[in-house]
This record gives sequence, C-alpha cells and structure tokens, in this order.
Amino acid sequence: MTDYTIVEKYQLGKSSTIAVRPFFSVGKENMGLEQYGLSLHDGVFHEETLACLEMNGVKRYVTGLNEFAPDVKMLSKDKKKAKVTEIRKVVAQLEAELAANVVDPEDKDFWNKLTVMKPDNSAFWDKISLRCGNDPVFLDPEKDPYDLIKLYAINAGGFSIVAQSLRKAKEATNAPKFYLDTAEESLSTRTELSKLRNRALVELQKLYDSNATKLMYVSKICDTDSVQYIKSTPNDILYENMDNYINGLGTESSKKRAASQFLEVSQLTMEELKIRALVKDALYYRFITTKAGGWIEPIDSGIRLGKTPSECFEFLKNPENEESLMSILDKVEPYWAS
Repeated sequence: MTDYTIVEKYQLGKSSTIAVRPFFSVGKENMGLEQYGLSLHDGVFHEETLACLEMNGVKRYVTGLNEFAPDVKMLSKDKKKAKVTEIRKVVAQLEAELAANVVDPEDKDFWNKLTVMKPDNSAFWDKISLRCGNDPVFLDPEKDPYDLIKLYAINAGGFSIVAQSLRKAKEATNAPKFYLDTAEESLSTRTELSKLRNRALVELQKLYDSNATKLMYVSKICDTDSVQYIKSTPNDILYENMDNYINGLGTESSKKRAASQFLEVSQLTMEELKIRALVKDALYYRFITTKAGGWIEPIDSGIRLGKTPSECFEFLKNPENEESLMSILDKVEPYWAS
C-alpha cells in the first residue's frame, strides 16, 4: 500500500461562506465562556481524526463518500440510486485531483480501480483530521479537495465535535463544541425566532385594531393569571401584556414557545376561546372543582366534566351538554362584566 502525505495550505486565502464555527449557548453553562461568546479558552484547540468504526476486524471510515455505508443502503431505491451517482462523481473528481487517476464513475469495477479514495485505504483516511478553535475554520470545497472531503465527512457525522448544522447543535442533548455553518442554512435558523415572533406581533396588532374581545380571551388563555382580564380591561393593557408574553417576558420565558403559543391560541374560534377561558376561570373561582376519583365537577351537581381542563373543554363544547355550559357561564360571566 502506497503511503500518502497530506499537504494543505490551510486557511490561506479562503473566502468561502462555509465554515466550522464554535458553538455556544447562553442557556448552557460552559465554564462561563458562553457569556463571552467563546467555546474554548483562548489558544485552545480541539483536533479530531476522522471517525472509524470497526466490526469483526473490518474498518469503516465515516466519510460520507462510501456507497456501501449503512445509511446509503437504507435509502429508498430512487434516493439510493441518486446518492450512489453523487458519491461516485465526487470520488472520481477527488481521485483525479489527488492521484491523477481518472476513473469512469459508471465503470462496473469503479471501486477496485481507485488508488487513494478506496473506502478501506487506512494510509489515507487516518490522516484526515479537523482542528478547530474559537476562530472559524473556513472550508472551500470548490477549490480545496481536502475541504470537500471534510465537508462530506462532517455531514455524515465523521467528526463528533462538529454538528452538521446550527439547528442540530441547538437540538443536541450534549451540546457540541462546533457546528457546520453553511451561510444560508444557519441564517435561516438564526432568523427563525425573529420571523416567528414577528408573525405573532402582527397577529397581536390585528386583534388590537379590530377585535378587542377576542384579544381579551386570548390573553386569558396565554396568561396563567387569567382572572385579571375582564371585558373592561383597557386594550393597551392587553396589548402590553401580550407583547411582553410574546417576547418571553411573561409566564413563558421561552420566546419560541411563547410566540408559538400565542399564534396557536389566536387561531382558535371565538367559541373555543370562550369555553377554554370559562373552564380556566371557573376552576379559579371554584364553580367547578376536582372531586373524588379526580373528576372535575360543578359544585352544585355531580356531572363529570372530565379529569383535565382539556377534557372539560371537549365536554362543554359538545352541543348535547349546553345546559352544563350555560350553568357555568351564568356564574362566571358576571365576573367578566364587573
């Protein structure tokens, strides 16, 4: 087996928009470094070689460029065909650039005719590594063959320290030190919250301008302190409280969950809003209460509404139970009108 020496002009003159960047989250403690937008201490680097899995003495490098890899085999017939075509095209390009060996991607004996890019070429793959610190590591796969290899390896999970995207880094149970930033995808992830919040604020403005009653019911459902809102509550108070709620300054501190919840609630019909608000306030005023067996019942009857507020809502929404609905409404509405 021929030995290979990898020579890279690493980071010199690279202006690609693709980069491996340090990942940090203000909400996840990292020795206090997250407060300064750092993943590592200055001057500290993480270097990792390409992942290699071994089973029964057979090595398999996680390159993203092996058509025999399990993740490729599990694809549907059409997707597998397209992936194999893509892999062979890239491998043929790399083989030509790195070994001056031209191989036809459609050759039936394609993999046997490779010299450098063979999936089991340990002399080559053992030298593929990634070194990352607080500064971004730019990748230019169109000009640098080794960057192209690293890009495919990262997307295949070949480096445990690097998440495939900002979104995956945020969703990971154990936060990675770095993530792959392909400008367009990361920008979309970074602006996702802003777009969600802005949609919620637009809906808030619509309710403020044209449907104050609905805004009052929406406020009751979103805010844990629902009884503070009555029909005479000034619109500006409703607006201010819901604006704070959407921005994570209310009872829900997660801005994403708060904005999503507001949008979801604001899409309910007036009937649904009113019944949900009714259940919430009736429980507070104890016109309905939890009794033996966990059943929620009106204090003046033994009618079982359900065991949760959601079950009570479904019960009272049913036209067959209008009498129970009106009975509870008669008790709560005076408080709303006070």
